[in-house]
Amino acid sequence: MQQDFTVTSGQARLAGSEAGADDPLRPPVIFLHAGVADRRMWQAQLAAVAPRHRALAYDRRGFGGTNGQAETFSHIDDLAAVMDQRGIDAAVLVGCSQGGRIAIDFALTYPQRVKALFLAAPAVTGAPSPEDFPPAVEALLELMEEAEEDEDLERLNLLEAWMWLDGPASEEGRVGGAVRELFLAMNGTALYAEDPGRETNPAAFPAAYARLADLKMPAQVVWGDADFPHIQQRCVHLVQAMPQAMGSVIPGTAHLPNLEQPEAFNRHLKAFLDGL
Repeated sequence: MQQDFTVTSGQARLAGSEAGADDPLRPPVIFLHAGVADRRMWQAQLAAVAPRHRALAYDRRGFGGTNGQAETFSHIDDLAAVMDQRGIDAAVLVGCSQGGRIAIDFALTYPQRVKALFLAAPAVTGAPSPEDFPPAVEALLELMEEAEEDEDLERLNLLEAWMWLDGPASEEGRVGGAVRELFLAMNGTALYAEDPGRETNPAAFPAAYARLADLKMPAQVVWGDADFPHIQQRCVHLVQAMPQAMGSVIPGTAHLPNLEQPEAFNRHLKAFLDGL
C-alpha cells in the first residue's frame, strides 16, 4: 500500500509516494521521473518493487503535486533532502530521462549514498548534442517550435506525447488508452505549472559525460528502439563507459519504456535488484 509524504527543501514542498518497508538486506529504491512526467509514471514500478524493497518516488519542482516559491535551487540538494528527511543513508537510484541525469549527477557528487544506478534513456549533463535529425523528426521538432512560439500549450502537450511517448519517427497515437491519458495529464500539469526558479549545479556537473568512468557502482541502462537515434547511441556509450554497467533494449518502446511495457521493464529492474 502506498502512502504520500511531503519533504521541505528551501521554499519547496516536494510531494512524494512511498511503499514497502526497510529491509536490512535490501537497499531502498528511489525513482526519479522524466521531464515530461511526474511520480505517477512509476506507479507500476513502486508496486512491483515494494514487496522486497522500500520504494519512493517524488515530484520535482514544477511537476505534479510539488509546490513552492520560485528560487534558485539544486535538484541534487532536493534529492539529498528527500533522503535525509525520509531517513535514507544510501539507495538505488532509478531514473528516466532527466531523472537519469539527476541520478548520475547525484552519484558523482555523493557516490557513498548510491548503491546502484538503473537508468532508462537517461539524459547526461555535458553530453554532445546531435548535429542533425532525420527528416521526419526534424518536421516534428518544427511543429513543436511553432506551438511554443504561439504559446499553444494544449497543442504542445499533444506534440510532446507524439515525440516522447510514441517516438519521434513513429505514427502519432501509436500508444493510446490509459497510458496516453496519463502522459497528457502529467505533462500538462508541468506545462501549466508556475516557474519554479532557476536550477543551479556545481561547476563540475557539465563534465559528467566525461566522468562516467567514475561511476563505479553497479549499473544498468535500458532504452527503447523507437527512441531518438542519438539517445540510443548515448545509452550504448554509457554502457561502455561505466565500469560495471549492463545494457538492455526493450523492443517496441520509445522514451518511456516503463509506461509502454511495464512488465518487461519490471523484469529487468527486479533482476537487477536481485543481483546486487
